[in-house]
Amino acid sequence: MFEKLIDNSMAKSPWIFHINAGSCNGCDIELVSVLTPRYDAERLGFRLTGTPRQADIVVVSGPITLQTRDRLVRTLAQVPEPRVVVSLGSCPRSGNVFKGSYAIDGPLEKYTHVDVSVGGCTPKPEAIIAALAKATEILKEKRKEMHK
Repeated sequence: MFEKLIDNSMAKSPWIFHINAGSCNGCDIELVSVLTPRYDAERLGFRLTGTPRQADIVVVSGPITLQTRDRLVRTLAQVPEPRVVVSLGSCPRSGNVFKGSYAIDGPLEKYTHVDVSVGGCTPKPEAIIAALAKATEILKEKRKEMHK
């Protein structure tokens, strides 16, 4: 009985952990704006957490740099399964304007499976909310698969 109650509660309030892997902070600002009263993603149940051990959804922004690569991999390993990884902006997908730089070691897909990608430089808040909603649906499916 309690397990079902906990599962239903967790499905309606996924916690997000944000990793900046070397970005210009444009995507970071847009992600934070999604959580402010103007867009109010918290009304949909999304909460930002300060630790990867409590996260359900991991949002990665910025190109993967040589300095952040190992930290990114270690941080992703701390997120409990099932987890959903969201690529925020063009940088984690392709490196964007930083592609070809000696400091870039991306894309993000080299190091982890990406469930949802949000394109753009910088992505619009509406696109970020839509991606988080899609990530929530994927998370529900992954949880169902785990309980089988």
